[in-house]
Amino acid sequence: MVNSSVRDTRSLRYWERQAGSYDRRMEFAERRFFAGSRPWLCGQASGDTLEVAVGTGMNLAHYPEDVRLTGVEWSAAMLAVARRRAGTLGRTADLWQGDARALTFPDESFDTVVCTFSLCGISDERVALEEMARVLKPGGLLLLADHVASSSRPLRMAQRLVDLLSVPTAGEHYCRRPLIGVREMGFAVERHERFKAGVIERFTARRPAAG
Repeated sequence: MVNSSVRDTRSLRYWERQAGSYDRRMEFAERRFFAGSRPWLCGQASGDTLEVAVGTGMNLAHYPEDVRLTGVEWSAAMLAVARRRAGTLGRTADLWQGDARALTFPDESFDTVVCTFSLCGISDERVALEEMARVLKPGGLLLLADHVASSSRPLRMAQRLVDLLSVPTAGEHYCRRPLIGVREMGFAVERHERFKAGVIERFTARRPAAG
């Protein structure tokens, strides 16, 4: 169980306020920076699939029809938008409110785990990654995309300055590299792309098979 901090409470309130305008604000980033990352990743999902930090459900339209989809989202307001979107799309999805750092699913429950542009807003990235690995079946696929620390040194320095404001106010981090943690956990990276001065990174990684 994760103990909520003052920073967690502030971050949650921020995202609750953003729920109604989030999709509009993301339109520019989707067009100019993300380069089709949502369909690129979600199209690779198969079987029982968990999306961690489903947000407003921007990925829902991109999953194969035969995927059995479960989603978890911290913010009740964001989750309400995702549920409405699922209804509009006619997409069957089991959507729950929950914390990425303390997933309520048994070990080895899912064939695929997905998280897009959300680890940056989770206070303890490593714990969230460990939880994703825990609920993923041996040999299962982890699909991740996020904005990360740039490969350009001047831009990384600018990102560190942004972090000074964004982390305490919105809980959003710009200087992380989830890929490093995933490799440290023994996952085999199968596909990897990094672009826009290294700021956007997306990859697929396979959990080691049992035995």
